[in-house]
Amino acid sequence: MKDLAWLVLGLLLFLGVHSTRVVAEDWRGRQLARWGEKGWKGAVALVSLVGFVLLIWGYGQARQAPVLLWQPPRGMNHLAALLTLVAFILLVAAYVPRNAIRARLRHPMVLSVKIWALAHLLANGTLAAVVLFGAFLIWAVVDFRAACQRDRASALQGEAGAAPLPSSALATALTVVIGAFAWAGFAFWAHGAWIGVRPLG
Repeated sequence: MKDLAWLVLGLLLFLGVHSTRVVAEDWRGRQLARWGEKGWKGAVALVSLVGFVLLIWGYGQARQAPVLLWQPPRGMNHLAALLTLVAFILLVAAYVPRNAIRARLRHPMVLSVKIWALAHLLANGTLAAVVLFGAFLIWAVVDFRAACQRDRASALQGEAGAAPLPSSALATALTVVIGAFAWAGFAFWAHGAWIGVRPLG
């Protein structure tokens, strides 16, 4: 359980620092004014890095002596693989300019995290997996809801950022192709090489 404690601490740091706009936006604004944008982003990056290292370490150690809560049904890894394909495309959509996916969904990265976490919950039945991916799923649901509320508030106030985003068919096609290739590289090679689990056998 000590390894699980490191995992939980890492999650609290990593997800906590990425939740300030949801749970403490006024405080976040004061820190931005006090430290400046570069100082605030630097502090966020540092806490995020520490949290990420701790959660990876804790999860890796917990996998050495897994506590099984349930056995995922046969074929669930293939469903998870399909969901992560969608997650990869959404992740790429957050960065490729003028793609229709981002124009329509506005927050594809958070949706990517949500689908990625759900996929891994479906394919893993250990206590550590439930803690790790369940935490990310809850965070993504709450963060996406808060982001949509901010969008609606901005639209009501007539702010420029709430206007529809431009898109093009070429950028959208490029987003899908890059996402699919990135998913294939990770699913068929990187996941096994880096994490030690081959999701597609």
